[in-house]
Amino acid sequence: MFIDSLIKLWEDSGFVALTWQSLVMIVVSCVLIYLAIGKKFEPLLLLPIAFGMLLANLPLTGLMNEPASSKEVGGLLYYLYLGVKKGIYPSLIFLGIGAMTDFGPLIARPSSLMIGAGSQFGIAIAFIIATLLGFTPEEAASIGIIGGADGPTAIYLTTRLAPHLLASIAIAAYSYMALIPLIQPPLMKLITTEKERQIEMKQLRQVSKLEKICFPIVVSILCILLLPSVAPLIGMLMLGNLFRESGVVERLSDTVQNALINIVTIFLGVTVGATAAGTEFLRPQTLGIIVLGLLAFMFSTVGGLLIGKFMCWATGGKINPLIGSAGVSAVPMAARVSQVEGQKARPGNYLLMHAMGPNVAGVIGSAVAAGILLSLFG
Repeated sequence: MFIDSLIKLWEDSGFVALTWQSLVMIVVSCVLIYLAIGKKFEPLLLLPIAFGMLLANLPLTGLMNEPASSKEVGGLLYYLYLGVKKGIYPSLIFLGIGAMTDFGPLIARPSSLMIGAGSQFGIAIAFIIATLLGFTPEEAASIGIIGGADGPTAIYLTTRLAPHLLASIAIAAYSYMALIPLIQPPLMKLITTEKERQIEMKQLRQVSKLEKICFPIVVSILCILLLPSVAPLIGMLMLGNLFRESGVVERLSDTVQNALINIVTIFLGVTVGATAAGTEFLRPQTLGIIVLGLLAFMFSTVGGLLIGKFMCWATGGKINPLIGSAGVSAVPMAARVSQVEGQKARPGNYLLMHAMGPNVAGVIGSAVAAGILLSLFG
């Protein structure tokens, strides 16, 4: 009887159901956990994504099981994943980003919107290449949005156009965001000259409180009237910013900047990682997505830098083209990279606030790009 119980216990354990795909994904998740903790690569999202991936590839847990009928109970992560599937978590992340972001540099220099628009160049390039490689237009659009360097936007668009690619696209998007300090500097040095990198920029004008309050309202009206499909992202982004700038709802602003965005980040990361089951993730298609995502990100950086060079020429050398690389919407990491490279070229050169204009313009630009793709292929 004792032996029979041990045999039954073994047969019911996950060890019996382990496949090579599960083992590979467990190793991959452990590597990602190491990168998040040991190397601090975007740990706030990479760590929950990696652990969600680990949980999803441990057999027989049923954590992502969908209930077969209304009388049955599904897995824990299945219910949490509904927030991703329905577009709730990415929108709430944008609410928090809006509350944490100062749009002052963009308001002070509206021309930064040109850089934000130019930095969506990689989305178009990746879309074209992905289509030529045999991906459907919906899949190609979801892959291309990686070039916006905006994880929530990539997740939002992918859940609507190509949900079966969510895990690989989300992991690629957040991985490249974490690798910005490694990917962008070589491109910045390749495209700009030493003389251009040494350009010092004048201090931005002071933006009034009235301008900061009006900005999210005006942007919401214009963008949502133009692209109604982008209302969840732009609407929440601008609502969060209005909380910040109004000065009358400090408690709400503090909540969305801290408690709410932290909770949503946990749920978003774990459930996105949980979609990376080995049988679905370990395909040649995944490698193609990762390569195309890198190309999208690189071309977006190049697009921003080229617009930066054009603005440098048009202003007679008053704009340092290094701020062009900040047009991707990884706030504020991309702006910090512009600052670091600028100081390498000229110690004491302060580009951070100048780069924040294109940086926040990139957030708006990537959301608008997602709205256009959703309108075309959704």
